[in-house]
Amino acid sequence: MSASQYTVGDLVAEFLSRIGVTTAFGIVSVHNVPMLDAIGRRNAIRYVMCRGEMGGAHMADAYARVTNGLGVLFTSTGPGMANSIGGLVEARFAASPVLHITGQTATKFVDRDMGTVHDVPGQTAILAASGKAAYRVRSAGEALGVLTRAAAEALTPPRGPVSVEIPIDLQRVAIPRPAELDSLVLPVPPALPPAEAALDEVAEILARSKRPMLWLGNGARGARDGALALLELGFGAVSSWNGRGIVPEDHAMSFGALHGNGSPRIQSFYEGVDAMVVLGSRLRGHETMDFSIKLPRNLIHVDVDAAANGRTYPNAYFLQGDAQLVAQGLAKRLKGRIQVDPGFAADFREAKRQANEEYLATLGPYATFPAQIRAAMPRDALWVRDITISNSTWGNRVFEVYGPHDAVHPVGAAIGPGLPLGIGAAMGAAEGGSTRKTVAMVGDGGFAMNMTELWTAVQERARLCTIVMNDKGYGVIRHIQDAVVDGRRFGDDLRGPDLGQLAALAGLPHFKVSRAEDFGSTVKKALEVDGPTLVEVDMVAVGEFPPYAPYNTMGKHAERAQR
Repeated sequence: MSASQYTVGDLVAEFLSRIGVTTAFGIVSVHNVPMLDAIGRRNAIRYVMCRGEMGGAHMADAYARVTNGLGVLFTSTGPGMANSIGGLVEARFAASPVLHITGQTATKFVDRDMGTVHDVPGQTAILAASGKAAYRVRSAGEALGVLTRAAAEALTPPRGPVSVEIPIDLQRVAIPRPAELDSLVLPVPPALPPAEAALDEVAEILARSKRPMLWLGNGARGARDGALALLELGFGAVSSWNGRGIVPEDHAMSFGALHGNGSPRIQSFYEGVDAMVVLGSRLRGHETMDFSIKLPRNLIHVDVDAAANGRTYPNAYFLQGDAQLVAQGLAKRLKGRIQVDPGFAADFREAKRQANEEYLATLGPYATFPAQIRAAMPRDALWVRDITISNSTWGNRVFEVYGPHDAVHPVGAAIGPGLPLGIGAAMGAAEGGSTRKTVAMVGDGGFAMNMTELWTAVQERARLCTIVMNDKGYGVIRHIQDAVVDGRRFGDDLRGPDLGQLAALAGLPHFKVSRAEDFGSTVKKALEVDGPTLVEVDMVAVGEFPPYAPYNTMGKHAERAQR
């Protein structure tokens, strides 16, 4: 083949550049070489070499969340594809727009179960079940159309990961360069406007409210202006764990993410709320204690997806439309009409103060950790977490987040994504030459699953401080076992490497915290380094973490396992 020929692999590389992609993640392999070769020759996209496809999928996911754009992942077919599934599933939980481009065996062998290299029967079905959609390019001529459809679908609310398979023989096919690339615009539909009559009806309901609130979810990330306009009219606000920072959480009328799960005071406060507008949240069972938290009966549910109507909590009214347009439309109609109880704001602020104090009091020796690290981090720093005790408690609930794209965590409650999520977030933070910092808090158990990605962070010089909360085991599981199997601990002890030696091997600075009062100052020192760092918190030295909700209320706890 002549070096001057334009192939489907070249089309993939140029397509990505034309739609604004500047960073992609993945691993080069036999079934994607032509595409990645084209990316390398064009030199227009930063290609981040992950150490595992699962890590790469999480990186693309976090990158998409932080940039509010498209995350791109390349994998090989078969085993490489399979390794990415956990990350794609998490991206689907988080509604992250990820375009996953993978190979496929040559077209003459595909779907025939002939045992060619990396041939996995049913690959398309696996990908379709793991994401929002999956497509296969079946001829060179349809490659641009399939890619355009897949990228647009990933970015269309409700967003999610979309996979495209391109058989290896088609990647090498020479084609005429499509002229439409010069003016390509993805057919992503505009924000869905709500019906004016529906806005009028909902405004009529809310105009009679005296103690109204907003519940802000992931679908409301673009609704800051509208939400703040409603807060100006007297509304209070609370956030789902995936909708944090839409309203800055130091706002006097925001509970932040202390939305009732683990806070009886907040649940009690809802009893006096006479209307709640849910903007872009599914009110997930994980966050509502399997729907046992009682929300106001007069609940208005707003979502772009009609299937959200009645999916979890019953509502008094369902309004389909973009969260920002709905919030702005309601604020416009309610201005001068709604008369909020004059005492509501004071009651709200006092409930917030007491609820935070009460929650911090449950953290034992870790009660000062949220304030310490918040003071150590720049206001615009990104806050990334894994599923670990510290995140399931204060990281999710009382650590303040200030921007709608500043917090990333495993929405699907998986353990292990924290480090690669941190790397992807750091790559997103660096877009446009920004020097923003990223802090990723993980447990030693989750860190073990993807620790090889430390070398990715080092190679990319990511401005990432990774905090390993090291309790030498699966701490979350220990609390669950204490609560539900009478304290019989099994499979919870985890032998791991000396983290100082591991950091030295990877070539990044290591800091260790052995006293609670040193946490914030140590993180601050790590953040002064222009590059990746590792902070280890010795939880054995600091002290045992108390059981947390709901596992602190499930009956008698057994004696602690032998230390």
